[in-house]
Amino acid sequence: MPSRGRWTEGIAHHVASSTGFLPPAEALPPSGALPAVRVAPLAPGVVSAAWGRWTRALAPSFADCFFVAILAWLFVCGASGWKSLLMDGDTGWHIRTGDYILANHAVPTRDLFSFSKPGAPWFAWEWLSDVVFGLLFRMGGLKAIVLFAGVLIAVYATVLLRYAIWRGANALLAAAATFLAVGSASLHFLARPHLFTLLLLPACLWLVEADRRRNTRWIWALAPLTAVWTNLHGGFLVFLVLLALLVAGNSIEALLGRPRWAAARRYLLLLLACLAASFVNPYGSGLHVHIIEYLRADWIRNLVQEFQAPTFRSEGQFQYEVLLITGLLVCGALLKRKCVTEALWLLFLAHCSLVSVRHVPLYASIAAPLIASEVSGWWKSSVTGLPKSSMFRILHQLGEDIAPSFRWMSVWPVVVVLALMAIGAPIKWPTDFPSEAFPVAMVHENSVLLQSGRLLTPDQWGDYLIYCFYPRQRVFVDGRSDFYGETLGREYLHLLQGAYDWRAILKRNGFDRALVPVDWPLTAILKLDPSWQVVKDDGKAILFRRRP
Repeated sequence: MPSRGRWTEGIAHHVASSTGFLPPAEALPPSGALPAVRVAPLAPGVVSAAWGRWTRALAPSFADCFFVAILAWLFVCGASGWKSLLMDGDTGWHIRTGDYILANHAVPTRDLFSFSKPGAPWFAWEWLSDVVFGLLFRMGGLKAIVLFAGVLIAVYATVLLRYAIWRGANALLAAAATFLAVGSASLHFLARPHLFTLLLLPACLWLVEADRRRNTRWIWALAPLTAVWTNLHGGFLVFLVLLALLVAGNSIEALLGRPRWAAARRYLLLLLACLAASFVNPYGSGLHVHIIEYLRADWIRNLVQEFQAPTFRSEGQFQYEVLLITGLLVCGALLKRKCVTEALWLLFLAHCSLVSVRHVPLYASIAAPLIASEVSGWWKSSVTGLPKSSMFRILHQLGEDIAPSFRWMSVWPVVVVLALMAIGAPIKWPTDFPSEAFPVAMVHENSVLLQSGRLLTPDQWGDYLIYCFYPRQRVFVDGRSDFYGETLGREYLHLLQGAYDWRAILKRNGFDRALVPVDWPLTAILKLDPSWQVVKDDGKAILFRRRP
């Protein structure tokens, strides 16, 4: 057997011979050495492919630039910055629920936060999101939470843009439709679990549409993904409805003479698999019943603003209106071509968005790619006959030319996010909830008083108090409207309105503290009532204490 030196010499000989540089004859091993095995040089195509992969991973693309631009536009350079993601107090009780789960290694089934319904059965149906929020808070406080939420929003916008271009949209029109969708959805850009649904819905439908073009086994990955989604946020039900509409749409197209029966059967099996996967949660089928009853409750629509119809009075609502009208026009073109499924998706989510403003982002997420691809087809046919020097022809060609650079992403978005994680100043990272929405100073200055009695405060401020003082602080109501129910919800509404029975409700619940906004009707009543004393008034909130 040759020694280690002979192996080395043999390898050197092979490398030298393959490159054309042979050593002198006296340097060659003796005849008893191991015979040489020629090593063939790498084919030029292999080297080129490897180099192309490295180039694509390191060279920034337009999709990278879009991701960074959305992040900078909304949060780094925006007027409100990162604190805009904390304008909803629900983030507070999500963090504390995550803390509870991490500490006890169990999902809560009974109330943790109230004195109005202590220990009552509770569906913590976003428990996996709560764990994510709890872990992020432990690692980096509110900075980690808002950065994570901002990244989810930027990824959502990038997915919409790439989805539209994948459907064949002109890059310029895809970008315009995506900006409209981002503007429409911006009212729900908050650090809450619904951001997972905002991202997962278009991503999953993109996978479905890719499977409709060419069947692959990847489509069945949607079943375990639905199981995860179910424990992140209740928006998984919307995806199940869209799968049902996919089955219905294929069946209708089959009746219209198109070969769609095989697709209808395939997606019916997918629907059943995803539906079965959604029962993998701590509450089983009870979760589905609870969410459906919650969404159907009239008192919720009357009490909770995000369940009410859009008002079309803001810039974001105007952008939604543009998408809504254009989407209805696109529906006609889709039905004319017998594309029933896409039309059903648009009509269903358009109806949902008109009934409840919380569904506007979902409609925008589905409508934007469909609208961009359809309008691109119209634009292409209209500019075909124009001269090449025409402005519209040039813009169309520009959109076509830059589209390939949106179809891939490099490592630079990850680098940017890691850099943001490491940067402190000059970026204004939030260390507390925004004082524009919450009585931050008053809460911390009077923490002992607030925790020493039964406190009446708005549900949003109740969320903030849970964040600040749980487990010592208990609240009358917080953002979990599905938990408190209609009876308690109406009592709360009567209190803030100063209705005829306000005194009886205060007495029944034993309130001896009140931290209320200055514009509540009840606030004016308490200021005139001799049994209540003003402790602090900062012009936005007033803290009362009942006199002995």
